[in-house]
Order: sequence, then C-alpha cells, then structure tokens
Amino acid sequence: MSLSILSVAYPFAPIREDTAGGAEQVVLTLDRLFTRAGHSSTVIAQTGSVIKGALIGIPSICGPIDDTAKKKTHEALREAIEKTLARQRFDIVHMHGIDFASYMPFADVPVLATLHLPLGWYEEGALRPIRPETHLNCVSVSQLKGADVCFPVVRNGVDTGSFRMAKTKGRYALSLGRVCPEKGFHIAMDAARRAGVHYALAGSVFRYEAHERYFMDEIVPRLGRDCVFLGPVGPERKRRLLSNARCVIVPSLAPETSSLAAMESLASGTPVVAMRTGALPEMIEDGKTGFLVDSLPEMAEAIKEAGRLSSGACVRAARERFDASTMAEGYIGLYREILEDAHGKAK
Repeated sequence: MSLSILSVAYPFAPIREDTAGGAEQVVLTLDRLFTRAGHSSTVIAQTGSVIKGALIGIPSICGPIDDTAKKKTHEALREAIEKTLARQRFDIVHMHGIDFASYMPFADVPVLATLHLPLGWYEEGALRPIRPETHLNCVSVSQLKGADVCFPVVRNGVDTGSFRMAKTKGRYALSLGRVCPEKGFHIAMDAARRAGVHYALAGSVFRYEAHERYFMDEIVPRLGRDCVFLGPVGPERKRRLLSNARCVIVPSLAPETSSLAAMESLASGTPVVAMRTGALPEMIEDGKTGFLVDSLPEMAEAIKEAGRLSSGACVRAARERFDASTMAEGYIGLYREILEDAHGKAK
C-alpha cells in the first residue's frame, strides 16, 4: 500500500543537490526514493528547492538569520503546514529541522521527527513532546544512547551507485560541509599543511553571525596556494573531487550523529580521516576504510598514511552499510509501525 508523506525541511536552507546540510540531503534523497517507489511525496521547504515530488515553498531569508528572521520564518512555515494539511490528507508528517517543535502541526495526524543533530542542541521540550501521536527517531547508535523516547535507529544513507572510483588518486585532501565552528575545518587545514598535502574545502557559509565570523577569523587567514575554499559545488564536481581525493577529512569537534560526507567518500573509494567523536567510530573501520584520530598531529600522520588503504574496501563498506535504499526502507517501516499503532489506539 502506497503512503502519502508530508516532509517538512529545515526552513533556513534549500533542498538542492548543492546544499551543504546533511538533513537537507536526506530529505532530497528520501523524496526521490519515495516517489520512485510509488508513494506520494510532498515537501515543505524554502522556495527554490528542487525535488521530485510536490513542493510547497516558503520564502527564503535574504539577510542574516537572526531572532527576527527565525520568528518570521517559523510563522510562515507553521501557516504553510496548516494550510497544506487542511486541503490534503496525509498518512504522516516527517519533520527534519532542529527547530521542529516551533511549528508542530495542530492537525490530528501522526508526526515523526528525525533528530539529525546532537541531542543537547535541541530544546528540552522538543525531546519530550506532549502533542499526541508525535514520535522521535535517531540516526546512529551513539545518538540513541542519550535519548529517552525514540524509535529504533534509521541510519542515514547516500546513493552509493552514483559515485565512482578513480583509477588514480590526486595529491589533495578534501573536506565538505557547512562552514561553522563545530566542524573544525581550520584543524584540517593545519593538519594537511603539516602533512605536506594540498587541501580543498567545499561548502557553504550560512548567514549566521557565528558562522560568518568563524569563516573570516579561522578559514580566510589559512587560505593559500596549498589550501583553497571552493564554495558550494554541484553534484558532478563533488563526485570528481571525492573520487580523486587522497582522503576526505572530517575534523568535527561536535559529537556527530552521522556524516554524509564520510559515506560519499567511501562510496567513491576514498578513505576518511576523522576525529574520534560521536557516530564517526561507528562509520569508519580504523586502519581499513580510514583512520580515527584524537589530535592535529595524529590527523597529519593519518593523511600521510591514507594512500595505502584499499579503495575497494571503502566502496564495499559503503554499499553494504550506507546505501540510501536501506534508509528509505527503514523509514517506510517506521511510518507503517506508527500508523498501525495509531489505528490500534483508535479502535
């Protein structure tokens, strides 16, 4: 039986292939796979998003993302959700933003909120919802350990078949993602320089004051001929960068719940050098598909050693553990479980 799914994206980033946010890429992938499988997929997201199903657009923010902008956007999103639910029946609403509690639907419809970020980053009330038929799920085992009310883990996934191994590797290390303090890209720049390897950073600087300050204070002063900032990259260029890189560095200082960059890197046959934090040890087989490190000096040594790891082992790990089809099947299973439970309570 096909389902009618309303996905609500984080409202401060568009849903496109060149968007740096992991949650945004998950929404994009799920929409594509749900549509392909014959389900009805509707996504509420920023105007300018590009999806396969139906798009309900809300205005994008032109200036800084401050408290005033957040309040205005949350109001617009709440209105869009209520109007959409009033004119069309959905089996389930799937929410993906860290701020989901600010625009929870009033309508009597089951809601699943995926917790894409560390639990400590959410408002306390968001993790203990009082709204009936509201459910939470995590994306990694390490994240689930700190959760009180959650469905089983549904790991994130990527379209592993769209990535290809390069015959020969380049002489650069690569990082991808949102450019912000907790991602620690300045550490990767210093480590690559210490290892004598060129470094490229691809991603976006969102209009948060702290993100812009980090970029100007920590990234810009480190740029040079051997360290470059590429900005946002489209899908084809990203695939080339990933497949040709010596390694992908995930230098995060936060307890990462997942890493799509690591999954895409492995799918491209490129090993990952990552800080030993959050879910990254669940993803990287130390000494086989990458290296887990605890410091800048260790990271520099791992960058040097990355060239000896097997590209084939990386690809096999990605296809066996991180394919997007497994993620989509996991969510369809959760939706059906939620609906069966709701129907049982209604009898």
